[in-house]
Amino acid sequence: MLIPFEALQQLPQDTLNNLIKEYLFTQVEDGSFGQLDDDQIQLAIEKCKQSLKQGELKVEYSEDDESIAIRHKDQIIYPTADFD
Repeated sequence: MLIPFEALQQLPQDTLNNLIKEYLFTQVEDGSFGQLDDDQIQLAIEKCKQSLKQGELKVEYSEDDESIAIRHKDQIIYPTADFD
């Protein structure tokens, strides 16, 4: 299930920022993200918020394992109707 951006804006700011930080940390394969300072992390969070607002990134809730994750819109698999 996709969470609309408008619903994300109702979350406490710390909650949304932590969700975005988790997404950012998963995007860095070599671990260099840990060496960034707070200003660089804050800038990356703001860029992610813009991408969420523009629909490039989506927040997906998985009912199967009760998890939530940010994904690029191209990584979302939409269910298809089966007419058999």
